[in-house]
Amino acid sequence: MSNVRPFIRISWERSLASLVDTDHPDPAYVERVTESVLQRAARPVLASLSDELANEPVCLILTDAKGVVLDRGGGDSTLLSALDTVHLAPGFRYGEQDVGTNGIGTALEMGAPILIDGGEHYTGNLRQFSCAGALINHPVTGALLGVIDITTEAANTNPLLMSFAKLAARRIQERILEEANELDGALLGGYYAACRHSGGPVIAVAEKIFMMNALAQQHFDATDQAALIDQTREAVGRVNPCTLVADLPSGITARLAYQPTFVGTALAGGIIQIKEQHAPRNLPAPRRPPALPGIAGASAVWRHVTQELVDAVTKSEWVVLQGEPGAGTSTLIAAAHQHCASAHHLTLLDAEAVGDDLVDLARAELSEGSDLVVRHAHLLTDDQLAELAVLFQEIQGASAVRDPWVALTTREDDLNDDDSRLHLLHFFPRTVSVPPLRHHLEDVPALVRLLLNRAGAPELILSKAAMNQLMRLPWTGNVTHLKETLAMLVRTRRSGVVDVADLPPECRSTTRRSLSRLEVLERDAVVEALTTHGGDKVAASESLGMSRATIYRKIRDYGIIT
Repeated sequence: MSNVRPFIRISWERSLASLVDTDHPDPAYVERVTESVLQRAARPVLASLSDELANEPVCLILTDAKGVVLDRGGGDSTLLSALDTVHLAPGFRYGEQDVGTNGIGTALEMGAPILIDGGEHYTGNLRQFSCAGALINHPVTGALLGVIDITTEAANTNPLLMSFAKLAARRIQERILEEANELDGALLGGYYAACRHSGGPVIAVAEKIFMMNALAQQHFDATDQAALIDQTREAVGRVNPCTLVADLPSGITARLAYQPTFVGTALAGGIIQIKEQHAPRNLPAPRRPPALPGIAGASAVWRHVTQELVDAVTKSEWVVLQGEPGAGTSTLIAAAHQHCASAHHLTLLDAEAVGDDLVDLARAELSEGSDLVVRHAHLLTDDQLAELAVLFQEIQGASAVRDPWVALTTREDDLNDDDSRLHLLHFFPRTVSVPPLRHHLEDVPALVRLLLNRAGAPELILSKAAMNQLMRLPWTGNVTHLKETLAMLVRTRRSGVVDVADLPPECRSTTRRSLSRLEVLERDAVVEALTTHGGDKVAASESLGMSRATIYRKIRDYGIIT
């Protein structure tokens, strides 16, 4: 034990704390996902290096940033069979918490390249190998992408393994940069070509790129441009051509023809040509939607949705509202109904809560002349759908004065998947899509003020930095998520100024990927430790029992604001 390198001893202690089996650990298997930038860039590098190592007892192993094996190459049949027996194969996760000290997981924990000789492995069945792991970082953003590991039998260990792993990592990073330049160049070339040939408005979009030519800026005012930008979000990442239709706040209808751009099989982005715009002659000035009770938001996309729903209620058109959970569909319906049809009673029935009695309750309410909202309509059974179709057929046109008004709320496209649902939709001539909060983040300040006032904290104010931070977040739970976050603040204070450091831990992380429950706990622990120690990363890492390199990596991975 006294001859063990200090960082190996620390790694063993972490492995012990993770309750790793010392004889036969069982690494988790993770379902493979779509091909990543790392895999694309690494494939030719691994192929080339594998050719150089043909029939040599050395295997190259590529993993993602979680230690999940993505690919492996080279190695003779004896070595590959031995690796299979310890599950060091594609799909298995070789994090330190899964299998203890090893060249992959320990490199990730340390945030640095490392060579683990046979006996330095924590578990017995890995001590037959020696492995050198080198980190692969994105050459532009610096984000950790994964590890390239060189594994051989322990008897063949050599310090050159580490040099070879670093060389492989460097080649992969160079290939990533080359591909990024190729993708950006292809998108830019397509954009310039479309600008030259179309003679009209052109937009280019990619995951982190947005370009709009001068003609588009001249044709559309700032409000219409904001609506166009929102519409183009739906095209990002699409691999097939499509046409999007945008009804702009000015009254113009714009048709956006999207054409993807590829480099080989890699999607570079897409070019959008605004093929035509038309407005009726003598078009009146665009209407500003009324201020609805209990609703906040002045963005172009939110105004458009509000006006659509107000029009539907005013004309007694039955309507389907589609949107993600927490986006505010039910609140918007209630507000529009109160504004336009307050003389009529509105009943909300939740398909999730009411269950089998829903159709009977709906019949009773409609027979009394009440207007009706069926929430979570995507949860209706086939029998309920058929019975509602019969009920709606009976109701429509039965009254000589005014038919009851009906609305459904559902998730995006969840009513469009079979004949019974499509039959029900015949009664609803209008569908309104309520945007997720991440598509109209400019409304966050108004929503914050409204929600704080409702929570009984009208004197609680967010600093500019804190508000800007809230506007950078993805809000996966939409307005409901924002409401719950503000409720956490109100529980501890009801007045004064809230700064970034006062926000809940999840609000100080800007990562947009979905985190597991364990990752959420880890992120919150890091944020709280940094807050407790005044941003001192060394003190925070010591209090958490992790290395300084690890806490720096966690801060980067989770996008924690320090």
